[in-house]
Formats: sequence, structure tokens, C-alpha cells
Amino acid sequence: MPTLLPELLLPRLTALPTARKGWVAYSGGLDSSVLLHALATIRDRLPFALYALHLDHGLHRDSCTWAAHCARICARLGVPLRTRRLGLAPARGESLEAVARQARYESMAELLESDDLLLTAQHRDDQAETLLLALLRGSGPAGLAAMPPVAPLGRGRLVRPLLEIGRAGLLAYARSRKLHWLEDPSNRDLGYDRNFLRHCVLPRLAGRWPACATSLARSAAHCAEAQAIIDPIAQDAVLEIAGRRPGTLSIARLLDLELPLRKAVLRQWFRGQGRVPPDAGRLGRILNEVVTARPDANPLVAWPGCEVRRYRDDLFAMAPLPSAPAPGPIHWCKGLLTLPDGLGCLKFLAADGRDLNLREVFTHGLEIRFGVTGLFCRRARGGRRRSLKKLHQEQGVPPWIRAYIPLIFAQGDLVAVGNLRICYPKDGAWEQEFRIRWKSELGCWPAFTMLDVDLADSG
Repeated sequence: MPTLLPELLLPRLTALPTARKGWVAYSGGLDSSVLLHALATIRDRLPFALYALHLDHGLHRDSCTWAAHCARICARLGVPLRTRRLGLAPARGESLEAVARQARYESMAELLESDDLLLTAQHRDDQAETLLLALLRGSGPAGLAAMPPVAPLGRGRLVRPLLEIGRAGLLAYARSRKLHWLEDPSNRDLGYDRNFLRHCVLPRLAGRWPACATSLARSAAHCAEAQAIIDPIAQDAVLEIAGRRPGTLSIARLLDLELPLRKAVLRQWFRGQGRVPPDAGRLGRILNEVVTARPDANPLVAWPGCEVRRYRDDLFAMAPLPSAPAPGPIHWCKGLLTLPDGLGCLKFLAADGRDLNLREVFTHGLEIRFGVTGLFCRRARGGRRRSLKKLHQEQGVPPWIRAYIPLIFAQGDLVAVGNLRICYPKDGAWEQEFRIRWKSELGCWPAFTMLDVDLADSG
């Protein structure tokens, strides 16, 4: 193994599509030190330029010393190094391990340009640990597939070239080449699930079944093959049961599917939107509480990073809605108005889309309020008033969105509802027609496309 490791890696890497840069995720530990050294040994034959990336979590007092060690090793090997410091701030109750892992991958994804590779040093024993963790969490085939050898990451790809090599082989290579590596003391902390498996469980399993790591990794590969069969079927079904709004699913068509396929479709739908699928309990609640709720109900199932709601026949998966905005008022006198709390901006335009000074129409300016109920709107000159609630229903505005829509008043009278509706006065009209453009920055209603266009009166 010590002599053959670089030669084993080369065919796996040359078989990949063309890449410009290959970034080794270099922590300074044993595994990444071996990967970096092995790739540096064969850099002239690699199909990409070799770089290293060190992420400083800032969680240990010696983290700056570790970064300096990585810089020295990279300089010795002649490999360009980039160091990034992560600002980790776990919320109360969050797993530091999970927060650190997510921050690492987000930072690495930001770095990658199109066609770049991120090369990480997970090996066969890591794969066995990952499978055991997935089993203990009750994961399905996707989770039990553990870590794929190649996966999309940002604009590039994540590559794990050491998955078929055990920790013992890496240690033998490092010792034979007299490599210097760091030992993170947190790797001995049995409070972390992975460390407990590594130090307490897998050694006992290997004492009884010496090839257990290889067998567990093989099982993960079998699950990956099964998932590869499931994914295309679920992807096709997601397209076939699409809802009326982009990114949604039709609840009626979802219920026509057999239960196992229904679950697979939901998981595929979440992954396709870049969201972490829910655990089995929350998935069951989506099927039993949201999907089967009355069309006029307002059910919600949430987990970090996602909220699932329904409106009529459409099933939504969205980023979490923020706290409802303060009622206001916010005074609007001229130009572009930036709303607070990421609610976007408002622009006042002529009916034909030209810029228009709002004081030419409303001498005293306008006021913005949120969440006002019991309002009425006249959709056309001389028309009858309709309740705003009824108009929202007619336009298909979900109830959970309505509190975030800016309500625009002139001297106490409602004149516009975001970019959805112009509300006319009882007698006459304004000297000049206008329209409102509202572009939300929240990103928490991607399927509600009305909020991403501007409308003049549509009555």
C-alpha cells in the first residue's frame, strides 16, 4: 500500500470529466495529509492543477498553529494553499458537529468555480461509520448509501478518491514517507457519535469480524445502487405531479401514488430544491397532516431550513418565513423605497412602466403598513368595494403570505396592495395612472410567482 497508493489514485481521477483545479480539503490530520502528499507525488500526471484548502474552525486555541503547520507543509510540497476561517455560531440546541460540517461544505462550495474538484480524504472506515450512523437514525436507502465517490458541490464536484482504502493503509503510507500530521484532541471526545463508533464500537466489531469495515462499505454501495434505480422513477413522478405554481406538487396527484412511491417522490422533491429531506417522523406528518388536510386549512410541518405548507391543491416547500413585519407606518415620499427585514423594495412607476415621481400623483406621499385586516378595495373606477380577503382568495394568495405584502395608503385610504392590486377611490381617480413594482428579497416564496412581477390594475 505505501508504494502503490499514488498509482491507485491516478486511474480514478483521470476517469473523471475534465477539471481545471483540484482542491484538497487539507485539515493537517493524517487522512488529508496522506491524500495531499500522494497527489503531490503524481501532480504532473493529474488532469487538473493541484491546490489545497484549509478551513480554520476557530474552535480550538491551537487552530492558528494548525493553519501555520498546513502552510509549511504546502510550501514544502509546492502546493498553493488557501486558508479560510469559519465563524461558527450554533443556535441553542444545535449540534456543533452538524453546524461545523455544514459550514465546511458551504465554504468549500463557495470556493469552487465551474468544473473545479474538491478532493476529500474520507476512507473506507469513515464509510463504515457513516453507514452505522445512518442505520442508527433509521435512514432509508439514500442515507444508507452513505458517501458517494463523486457528488455535485456548488458549481463543481466533490470527489472522495480514498473510499476503497482503509485507515490502516493510510497510516502505513504516512509512516513509510515520514509524514508529519496533526492530532485534533476533539477526535478522542466520545461525546461525538462518530468518535464513539470509531473508538468503542468498530474495534469490537473488527475483533469478531475482521473485514467488517469492508463489508459495511459494500452494503453502502448496494444501497447506492438501489437508490440509483429509485431516483429516476421518483424524478419522473415529480415532473408528472407538478402543481400549478413552479416548484410545487399537486396534492391530488400525489395521493394517487402508492405510499412507498409517494414517500420517494417527496424526498426527491426536497433534494431537487436543495433542501435536506425530513426525517421519517416529519415525512409522516406531511403525509398525514398536510397532504390530507382540508383545502382551506393552514397546516405546517417545519425543520431547520424548510417549511412545508399547502394552499388549495398545491404543496409548497419553502425557506422558513421570518417573523411578521412590524405594522408600520413607513413613510414613502420619493424614489426607491427599501423595506425592512429583507422584504425587498418598492418602486413607483407610470402605467406604461416609465419612472414617475410619486408626489406628482400623491402630494402628501404614501404610507406602507403590514398585516392590516378588514380592508376593502375597489378594483375599477366606479366599481363596488370588495373585501381584501376575498380578493386575495380570487388571486390565489396563500394566507401565510398575506401579512408580508406591503399595503400602500394615501392619507388613510388604501391605494395599492403590493404589486397585486390597485385600489381606486370612490369618486374619480388620480390625475395620472400608476403602478407599483415590488421585488421581494426574502426567497421564502419561490413558488408564489405573483410576488416577482409587477401588476397594474387587473380588475
